[in-house]
Amino acid sequence: MANTPQARKRIRRNEARAQINGARLSRIRTFVKKVESALEGGDKTAAAEALRAAQPELARGVARGVLHKNTVARKVSRLSKRVAAL
Repeated sequence: MANTPQARKRIRRNEARAQINGARLSRIRTFVKKVESALEGGDKTAAAEALRAAQPELARGVARGVLHKNTVARKVSRLSKRVAAL
């Protein structure tokens, strides 16, 4: 267990950041799921629109330190490739 005031504060801070980062990650996943559901439906315009909405959210995840930049680059690349194939 944490004995110093600094360690106690760090535990509190880590819990708060975990809540915030979890909410951000959930929001990003929701945007990606919208793209995937539009792809499964076969609607190219809806999929392209959903991808345009998802890209800034993914980029924001990188800027906030929730996701790695290469992970986002890979996801965007794969999604855009699937949209283009429709």
